Amino acid sequence: MLVDFNDLPETSRVWIYQANRSFSLEELEEIKQKLKGFITQWTAHGADLKAGYEIKYKRFITIGLDQGLNAASGCSIDASVHFIQELEQAYNVDLMDKMNVSFKQGEFVAYKTLADFKKMAKNRSVSPNTIVFNNLVTNIAEYRTNWEVPAKDSWHNRFLN
Repeated sequence: MLVDFNDLPETSRVWIYQANRSFSLEELEEIKQKLKGFITQWTAHGADLKAGYEIKYKRFITIGLDQGLNAASGCSIDASVHFIQELEQAYNVDLMDKMNVSFKQGEFVAYKTLADFKKMAKNRSVSPNTIVFNNLVTNIAEYRTNWEVPAKDSWHNRFLN
């Protein structure tokens, strides 16, 4: 059951997929249609899942699930991962690699390997105040308050010393 992402409760679970490049406007329209189609038919053991999505900075796909109605099962999570893998293949993009870091450089969103980010921190090319994207948040409340934060306030802080 597809709902507006902003109508999901704060306790809703989120999964964030960051792309290794920005999507074009045409790709974004196609991806939105595919997300709508996937979420509309997404179920857990035959029961509807109340979910929505959001795409930010032409790069981050966030899927939110209200687990108050029905919780995700192993099979439904597998289905969502398979869907994301299909997007990766269709658009020749990496969405699943958690060993990469996205951060803001002005209004531009940069994407680097974790090793490159560590080097940048060592060279002081990124600072404790650099805005990073903490894709480890688990619910909408955290997503709204702790997803886009200064590096000093996220797990990225360990690389800044």
